[in-house]
Amino acid sequence: MSEKRKCLSFRILCFLLLAGLMVQAQKVNTVVIDAGHGGHDTGALGKHSREKDITLSIVLKLRDEIRNNMEDVKVILTRDKDEFIELYRRAKIANENKADLFISIHCNANPSSSPYGTETYVMGLHKSNANLAVAKAENAAILLEDDYVEQYDGFDPNSVEGNIFFTMMQNSFLDKSLDFAGRLQHQFRDKLKLADRGVKQAGFLVLYKTAMPGVLVETGFISNANDEKYLLSEKGQDQITKAIFRALREYKYTIEKRDLSTIPDKYEPETVDLQNTEAQQEKVLDPPAYNTSGSENNKVQYKVQFASYPSEKPVSLPEFSGLKEVWMYRQDATFKYTAGNFKTLKEATDYRVEVVRLGFKDAFVVPFLNDKRISPQEAKRLAGN
Repeated sequence: MSEKRKCLSFRILCFLLLAGLMVQAQKVNTVVIDAGHGGHDTGALGKHSREKDITLSIVLKLRDEIRNNMEDVKVILTRDKDEFIELYRRAKIANENKADLFISIHCNANPSSSPYGTETYVMGLHKSNANLAVAKAENAAILLEDDYVEQYDGFDPNSVEGNIFFTMMQNSFLDKSLDFAGRLQHQFRDKLKLADRGVKQAGFLVLYKTAMPGVLVETGFISNANDEKYLLSEKGQDQITKAIFRALREYKYTIEKRDLSTIPDKYEPETVDLQNTEAQQEKVLDPPAYNTSGSENNKVQYKVQFASYPSEKPVSLPEFSGLKEVWMYRQDATFKYTAGNFKTLKEATDYRVEVVRLGFKDAFVVPFLNDKRISPQEAKRLAGN
């Protein structure tokens, strides 16, 4: 192994050790929002638009939305005007400000005018050549930087090996990145009725040096006439902004273990009537009835929630052994797992101690009514307390 590769491997190891400590943070106090491209880097070009202009407009709207509705969240922008910011500097801004989440806003493009819809990327091994092509297109911006060889350790944005090598650095934050990405796509699909191209993994340089969960959002294809018209419109940008805000708010409440039912639903975005979007819509399935405990109708039940994942896992996992009556329910884009099934809060609270003893240190009690999660306030009211 060359000395340069050894040095790079050592830097990655140090990063991962640091990441392992930082990923324990359970707050979302600071968010860095990145408007893709800028200045002499126009990004993708549509017939009537430039990516750098649309991303900046959405980012400015999103900044104001967060400041007006989440006073406990500090918002920092990598750019607030039309200027060129190197990719490594965008990550540096997030790291220096100890951000809890990094959101990079982009617009997609394709040589064909047919593709349309939204997709969200997290760092990871490339799952397909198409994902790799998108990452290469975004990463190519480093070629516009004067010192990119030094800043990116000789990274070649056209190299498959190079793109895959750096994906290792974000593994510590992958679960939370996937969680937030899933919430974003849920908002685009189910609130705005936009075509859902899914959550994907690829090696974006703007993400790889960030020491926190992060996503890159492709808000639509400006190479597609309908998507471009929507993204250029005030209405479209407002709806995209509010969808991202809603996903952020849900993610924050979940990370901080706050009651999602207390979220003030101030607005329901209007659905979007774009040609051909219905063909790609996916319905969110109702939570499967995994509970076989024979619950009584209209009786509050208490369970101990011990884990959540961005994708479904079987309730028979070996790591769940020792837990009784394991059950799964789906909330937004996350699959959540509980143990036990109790008639009283005290019984559930006592069992939580056992769940923690088995290694699930973040376990907490949640109430349900007919297998649907309810707020503690509603449970107290129904119990007559």
